[in-house]
Formats: sequence, C-alpha cells, structure tokens
Amino acid sequence: MTDQPWHDPSADPAERAAALLAAMTLEEKVAQLGSAWPGNEEINGNVAPMQDVFARGSVSFEHRRRHGLGHLTRVFGTAPVDVADGTARVVKLQRDIVDNTRLRVPAIVHEECLTGFTTYGATVYPSPLAWAATFDAELVETMATAIGSDLRRVGVHQGLSPVLDVVRDHRWGRVEETLGEDPYLVGVLASAYVRGLQSKGVIATLKHFAGYSASRAARNHAPVSIGPRELRDVVLPPFEMAVREAGAGSVMNSYVDLDGVPAAADTSLLTGVLRDEWGFEGTVVSDYWAIAFLATMHRVADGAAEAGALALEAGLDVELPDTLCYGDELVELVRRGEVDEALVDRAALRVLRQKAELGLLDADWTPESDVDSSVELDAAENRALARRLAERSVVLLANDGTLPLRPQARRLALVGPCADDPLAFLGCYSYPNHVLPRYPELDLGLDVPSLSQALRSQLPDAEITTLEGCGVNDDDRSRFAEAVAAAREADVCLAVVGDRAGMFGEGTSGEGCDAPDLRLPGVQDELLSALLDTGVPVVIVVVSGRPYALGSHADRAAAVVQAFLPGEEGGAALASILSGETAPSGRLPVQVPRHPGGQPATYLHPPLGGNSQGISNLDPTPAFPFGHGLSYTTFDYSGLTLSADDIATDGSLDVTVDVRNSGERAGSEVVQLYLDDVQAQVTRPVRQLVGFARVDLAPGQAARVTFTVHADRTSFTGRDLRRIVEPGRIDVHVGRSVADLPCSGSFRLSGPLREVGADRVLTTPVTVTTAE
Repeated sequence: MTDQPWHDPSADPAERAAALLAAMTLEEKVAQLGSAWPGNEEINGNVAPMQDVFARGSVSFEHRRRHGLGHLTRVFGTAPVDVADGTARVVKLQRDIVDNTRLRVPAIVHEECLTGFTTYGATVYPSPLAWAATFDAELVETMATAIGSDLRRVGVHQGLSPVLDVVRDHRWGRVEETLGEDPYLVGVLASAYVRGLQSKGVIATLKHFAGYSASRAARNHAPVSIGPRELRDVVLPPFEMAVREAGAGSVMNSYVDLDGVPAAADTSLLTGVLRDEWGFEGTVVSDYWAIAFLATMHRVADGAAEAGALALEAGLDVELPDTLCYGDELVELVRRGEVDEALVDRAALRVLRQKAELGLLDADWTPESDVDSSVELDAAENRALARRLAERSVVLLANDGTLPLRPQARRLALVGPCADDPLAFLGCYSYPNHVLPRYPELDLGLDVPSLSQALRSQLPDAEITTLEGCGVNDDDRSRFAEAVAAAREADVCLAVVGDRAGMFGEGTSGEGCDAPDLRLPGVQDELLSALLDTGVPVVIVVVSGRPYALGSHADRAAAVVQAFLPGEEGGAALASILSGETAPSGRLPVQVPRHPGGQPATYLHPPLGGNSQGISNLDPTPAFPFGHGLSYTTFDYSGLTLSADDIATDGSLDVTVDVRNSGERAGSEVVQLYLDDVQAQVTRPVRQLVGFARVDLAPGQAARVTFTVHADRTSFTGRDLRRIVEPGRIDVHVGRSVADLPCSGSFRLSGPLREVGADRVLTTPVTVTTAE
C-alpha cells in the first residue's frame, strides 16, 4: 500500500479523513455511505422487516463494492458459520474490497449484539430487560466488554446495540429488547453497555432514535403521536446520556414517524437535537431499509433517489443493510445539482473518520491482521458472566415462605410450556431464535439447559414430574387434566409460564410480536387457574419478554417469580434461586399489571394517571410496582438526612440513608431514590427515579448510602418548551420500590427560575459505605 497522509496512525483522525476525502471521486464518496449484505438473497424467512421484498432487488457484491463500500452487513449473523469460516469470509470480502478498488479502503463490519454476539455458537446473555432487572451498571458494563472483545477479535467493528427505547406500553413486542420504563435506569445501563463495548474498539449503536416504543396501540412501526414534552422528558434523555456521558459512536434512526415526520427524514432530530444540541460527532446509520421506507411505507418521497436525498439532508450518514437509496441515483442527483455535494462530503467525512479511529486506514492494516480465528465464542468465563447476570436479574415478586424449596418438598410437579424448553430463556435477537429456525437440521450450537434439566441437577434427590400442560400460544386444553393430576400428587407445583421469543409474529415476544392485551398467551391463564384450584402450593414462574397481568393469580399463589428471558444460563440461575442456593435480588424495571387491559400505563404518571376513585371506575394500580423485588432476607431503612433544606436552583445537596440487612442470610438490596415535584407549571410524575444503588450486605451488616442530587435533576420541559429548573418544594423518598418508600423528606429550590441546556447534570452520583 502506497503511503498517503491518511495512512499515518499518528495523525488526527479528522485530518486523515479529510485528506482521503479530497482524493475521492464523487462515486467513491457516495460509496462510503452505502453497505452490502452478501448472502441476504439466500435467506429463507425474514430476520429484518420486509427483508424478502428487498432481497429480490439485490445486486451482486462486485457491483456494490466497485467504488468502495461503507459497511459489510452481518457476515457472521446471516447464515450459520463457525469462527474459522466466519473469519475466513470476513477476510475474503475485505480482501475483495481493498484489492479491487482504487483507494483500497476497507469496510466497517457490523453485527447484531443485543443478547451477545448474534452468531452461531456464541454466548447468549440475558435479554436487556433482564439486565435492567439487575439494576447493576457495573455488571452490564462487564458483559458488554466481553461481547466487544469477542466481536473485535473476529473482525467486527460496530455493534447494533444497545436499545434505549423507554417502554411506554407493555404490549409492544420489543419490550424484551428495552431497559425498562424509566428513562434514568435506561440511560445509566445503556451508557454502561456503551462504555464496555467501545472499550474493546467496537462502535456502539444507540437504537432507535427516537420514539419507537411510543407507537399507537403498541404496534410495531405504527405512528407516534406523543407531544414534544413527553419526547423531551421521557424519550430523549437516555440517548442524551449515552452520547454525552458515554461517548456513543453511532446512532440508528427509528422506523416510526413522530407527529407525521419520519425519523429518517427529520432534520430537527438527526441534526438539530443530536448534533447541534448534544454535540454528537459520530455516525447516524439507518435501521434496515428505513430510507427506502420513506418512499414505500411513509410515502414522503417519490422513489429511492428522493428518499436518499431526504435522509442525507436530515443527517443520516450510512444506509443499512444494503445500498438502495445511496447509490447511483444519488450520484446523479448531485451531478444535476439537485443535491448539494457538501451533504455527501459531510456524511463521508464522518464515516472515514471512524475508519481512521478503528485503524482501518493504517498503512499496515490487512484483512488478515484484523481477525483471530482462535476465539472461543462461548468460553467458560462468558458462561460464568451470563450466569451471574441471570441470577441477579430474577425477581421474587411474592412469597409466603414456600421458597426457597425445603428438603421436605421432595415431590415436585414442574408444569407449563416453559418448563422444559431451553428456547424459552432466549430473546428474539439470540441466534437460536433469530436465525436458526430457518435451519432445523442444526442444533442450538451451545448448551442451554431447560429448567427441568437444571432443577434435576440442582435437586438430585427430588422426584420431579415435568409436564407441558399446554403450548405457549395455542388453545389446546387436552393436557390440563394430566397436569392437574400431577400437581395434586406433588408437595409443591412449579407452574412455568410465559413467552417464546420470535420475529414478526413467529413468537409471542420480540420484534413484530405485539400483543392485543396483557393476558398470558394462549390458554396459560386457564392452566394457572386449574393448578391453583388444586390447593397444592403453586409457585408461579413467569419466563417472559414483557410483564403479564397477574392480578387474578398472584394472591392465590404460594410465590411468584419473574425472569425476563434470562439467557443460556437461565435454567441454572432459576434452579439456584428456587432451591435457595442463591438469594433473589432482581427488581422490576417495568411494573407488572393487575388487569390485562390496564394499558398503556407505566409508573411515570401525573396524579390523574393513577387511581382516581369517583372519577373513573378503572383502577390502573399494578399488581407489582416498578422497582419491586423480594429477597430471602429483609432490609431495614432508617436515618434519612438531607445536607440542606434549601438550595439554589443551580445548587446541590446530599441525601443519605442507612440500610441494614436485618435477616439471617446475605442478600442484595437496591436502594432507590425518587423525587416528587409538588407543584409545577406543567403536570409532573407523582414519583420519578433519580438515583439507585445496589448494596450487597451480610446478615446484620449496614451501609450508608449517599446520593448527591443536583438541582438540574429536577429539570423538566416547561410550558414554552424550554427546559427549566423551577423554584419550589421537592419531596424526597427513599426505599425498596416506587410504592414502598419508608424514608421521606423535602427540600426547597430557591432563587430564580433557571433555563438549563445540554450541559446540565444528567446523573446522580452515589457512594456506599458499609460497616462491619
């Protein structure tokens, strides 16, 4: 390779990118904005929306890369390949690009990595909703670091995760991919994931910018009609945190339209908010075929060329997963003067700068040097980490003392469609549920014990009868009688119900698997009722991608356990918790509704969003509130103090509370801090999470937890759509969940109303001091 200014690794990446751009023809610059998906046309079934439709119009890879290429799409994640074959394919494709183009610029290789590297045989970690249930940012960062290490070693440069969509309606199929219904929890954990992934040289991609989860009736891709205040105060803050606090390198647009404007063509969003307000310097990449959707689905463009022009002007830099709108037609629009070449240059500079930062422009870079075919993608340390996450994510919702299972409970009936199905633990973007259904001749590619298998290993002396009872989503009641008979003969019945993740209607949870209401799928509610009617202690274990209405069952059950698709080690984690080897410590990142029709609703509601006796006959109070979770020990709260009772509207104070493990075994408590703005110029949430800390305590051990709360953490979007800190009283609540807050106080914000900008304080630092 001839030395050029852009080959110098010691030079500034922006300068290297500018030098390379100056050497490019228009066709070469536009090529950097495109992508190719080799093998897409061979896929049987869809792993992306309308994939089959767009695949029919695909062209050869040689044609696609003739002037260069911005991205290579899912080399590992398309058809099943092992590490040796996958790395060889990456090398072959990159070699083809550099050897057959004038400037020899390699492509950025991207993959999905929502529950781990989405490829055959790679570790399947718990779903993001399960990460959220851990309330453990450090553990999430550790997981993302491991994922990033595996990706980078096999030649992958960008991961299409994490998802920062704040849950607004639990019926939405992609709830399992989210980090819950609170923007602060989402922002903190997503930022941790970004830091972990990018620490290994893999660009993290924030999804989906913005409003995707607020679609009408929770339907995938449906229009979004939220107001600007909800957008600013609920939807956007996690993205801002991940950009400003974690330095995320990429953002992916949302498929939806916001009040009639598709996100892929929204200049105010992709440029105004993202870049002008927050200072984002990375790349904006399209969700798969989102630019083409501007013409075909949104009907705001007359064909591919106009769609490309709209997206480019809005600030969308890279078209994924294949080049349909950023190709020859866009070049022609530029040549005719209908699209400013400066817009092409702007986007291409961003792509080239990232390639410089990734080392892809270095003089000594080769396709062969960028991969390591010896990587073990489901290594023992990965599995141990997946187990740790799964254990800390399981939420004990209710318990009359039946759990942990006692030695005298020797006869167990393990009943339900998720009792002996390992796929029940895996999310829709796990490779076994995402791609392998198209390859029924293959095994899962890794060991995923079912709960039945794990429980038999955990309790070798128990007599365990396992029966399905019914399918996940059918109306077959013919096996009820056998299941009920087994329950009657048992000391304890474990009823394992929930979901099977899939894509576009092939599952009960996952992308395109939206629910009409929050009843358990199929006839599972009826099965639970029949088992509860036996009078035998029934432990309900819900393994799902969304919360389901448990109001008709929870009070009758001996215990209720929630696991949000806990990954390949989910069976072992659940068995460990049910047996008592591990104490449960997960907390709800989404509330569990009482009634199946009580949606849309999350805990973030103003006074009129709660129970309004005498106004409405419908009570939206959940069966189990946000932040709730029990342990096998107890924790006492005391000594709440505030370092000040009056601070300026630009000041801060410390909120301190003492927490003690008052039980007889070790456990973890999640200390949660909520604020209530008592009176404001617009309606505000009755409670809003502003800080949390996970505290591990031995029996009798105490900890002092101190939150440093800046006045900016009370800011909101006022009537004139400016973000403000308003003087007035703020109530403070600390405790175990949004509905269990034993410690309360208040302080006053004094001084002038203050407008805050993109430099405002986004986080609440917390310190934990334990005493022996």
